[in-house]
Amino acid sequence: MLAEKLIALRERLIEMSSLVEAMIEKSVRGLETKNNEMLLEVMEKHEPLVNNLEIELDEQCINLIALYQPKAKDARQILIVSKMIGELERIGDHAVNIAQAAQFLIARPEVKPLVDIPRMALLAIEMLRNSINAFIQEDIDLAQSILLKDDEVDRLRDYVMRDLIAYMSADPSTIERGVELIRVAANLERAADLSTNICEAVIYMVQGRVVKHHYEERHPNK
Repeated sequence: MLAEKLIALRERLIEMSSLVEAMIEKSVRGLETKNNEMLLEVMEKHEPLVNNLEIELDEQCINLIALYQPKAKDARQILIVSKMIGELERIGDHAVNIAQAAQFLIARPEVKPLVDIPRMALLAIEMLRNSINAFIQEDIDLAQSILLKDDEVDRLRDYVMRDLIAYMSADPSTIERGVELIRVAANLERAADLSTNICEAVIYMVQGRVVKHHYEERHPNK
């Protein structure tokens, strides 16, 4: 009976993850294409759904612990799902922040063509999708590879910031727009960070090993 409940819990978690993934994609795509309807969909349709799923899944986790008093790996799995729910909800919040910044930006002239921010979005989406796959498949190697992907997102964020600071220094009229673009990049970077948190949780679930803050374990070749 508990096994069936855990399968149902995982299925709902996948639904929540897919919704959050769509929020990231649509918030950046709405910015690229100047599509305000897409941005509104993120803020007004998807965010309430994610918030409702967070509440529903949290209640399911609490009920499973109370009713079945699971042991060992099953208990770890429920606790990890509870953590993942919170991380997914926060990623959704970052997508909303991006959509809000995008609404400001699409009403104004471009500072520069968007190149690196869409790349960051693709990486953040890939990291999120694979972090959930690592959880479902209990794949430690996949989880470890996603931890290393975070460095790539950080490098792109740093490049975006340096590039935009140069634009703003050369032309003060771009400062407001530049700051909002930096906000977009910062939210994408934070979304990627939250996916690494999921991967750290997966490693703990499968191996009982804590890798949080352990740089040498996340970067074994350095």
